[in-house]
Amino acid sequence: MEHALVLSLLLFVFTFVCLFLHHFISKRAQETVAANQTSEKPPLPPGTTGWPLIGETLDYFSKVLHGCPEKFVSERRDKYSSKVFRTSIIGQPMAILGGAEGNKLLFSNESKLVQVWWPSSIDKIFPKSHNKTNHEDFIDVRKMLSASLKADALQKFVGTNDAVMKQHLQTDWDRDEVKVSLVVKGYTLALACRLFLSISDPREVRKLAKPIEDISQGILSMAVNFPGTAFSRAVKASKAMRKEVEVMIKQRKTELSEKRATPTQDILSQMLLSTDDNGRFSNEVDIASYLVGLLHGGYGTVNAALTFVMKYLAEHPDVYDEVLREQMEIAKSEDRRELLTWEELRRMKYSWNVVNEVLRMTPPILGAFREAITDFNYAGYMIPKGWKLHWIAHDAHKNSEYFLNPEKFMPSRFEGNGPAPYTFVPFGGGPRMCPGNEYTRMVILVFLHNVVMKFRWEKVIPNEKIVSDPHPRPSLGLPIRLYPHKH
Repeated sequence: MEHALVLSLLLFVFTFVCLFLHHFISKRAQETVAANQTSEKPPLPPGTTGWPLIGETLDYFSKVLHGCPEKFVSERRDKYSSKVFRTSIIGQPMAILGGAEGNKLLFSNESKLVQVWWPSSIDKIFPKSHNKTNHEDFIDVRKMLSASLKADALQKFVGTNDAVMKQHLQTDWDRDEVKVSLVVKGYTLALACRLFLSISDPREVRKLAKPIEDISQGILSMAVNFPGTAFSRAVKASKAMRKEVEVMIKQRKTELSEKRATPTQDILSQMLLSTDDNGRFSNEVDIASYLVGLLHGGYGTVNAALTFVMKYLAEHPDVYDEVLREQMEIAKSEDRRELLTWEELRRMKYSWNVVNEVLRMTPPILGAFREAITDFNYAGYMIPKGWKLHWIAHDAHKNSEYFLNPEKFMPSRFEGNGPAPYTFVPFGGGPRMCPGNEYTRMVILVFLHNVVMKFRWEKVIPNEKIVSDPHPRPSLGLPIRLYPHKH
């Protein structure tokens, strides 16, 4: 009874606050619009900020959950403007710029008109010792990660990647049926632990699986740290993982000083020896936070990409046959070694076109956010300083203006010069392009070579629903039936 009374009181207070805020915000919005219309300044973008506090967040996340975030954009574009509209998501006034033109503005005006921005949930899941927000810290972190994840640095890891994948096939794929989204999680986490932290013990890898999953589930949730919520679990999981990684960092420092570890052994060693522009090393707490973020980033997105590679190859046997033909040519080449090499990955041109078409059809990330650092005009409208801007990969990828029959799977789109600039953005673009794009390329192509050379497969569930939380996934895990090759 007492709990019911407290709950009723809270609901009453919440309703009163919402009504008051709705009246206040509506009045201020009307005054703002009127001021813009009577002044010489361009008007604000057309659109609506939705409900008080909530804005249009519920509809946004509903579209994301059902795997069709482009509908959130297309519905409002048709209603308001094909160039830009305003909304309110996760408590922020926000403008969404449409298509390649909007992507170009955001990607080419970093530190001029916009800067990178993340929801407050990111800062709380991956906190820093110096109290900087993640977007303030982003330049130094990106510089550190780019050095470790660029193509030159990754070349020496291709053989290790191949060995991990071959072992993974023996232990996790030795059966008639598998759930793809489940088995690829084991592969990507084992590989990330090996390349980032030199962890090869399966028991140690399994200890990190649940925390990483909890972080993935809470990364884009509302930042309400209440017990039982996805965000609360993500914060708790991140804290536990950072403590584990800090122990590894202390041990690695000792190993480096005693020359029992090498500076290029893995990403951890490279981070410990990396300095900023002033010659300062990062402290252990921050490196732990960076590494947990990196493990998360190299887990959910790559899992999604691998799962949908398997899905589309099952649905398009003609494409599978071409991929198999190319991979067999590589496997039979005269200079063939026991493990794959970087040069062989570069020869997988058709296979990479297929992967790109998978990334176009089902981008593994929703998109990202920017913040206006000054007032600027776009398409005849004013974007005020402090407003957030959101680009959504699906919006350009599924646009018939850029891609003929956008719902059709056609790897040939990527032959020659490929799509027009800013229309294909699975890794973002400009100076803020994802630093892990070469890592993702390596992981996917090594996976594709091994699985295609060993199996054909078919989907067990023909029309499995696609959901997203926040990465896209088949709702039942994409169960497939495996048919090993005879040779």
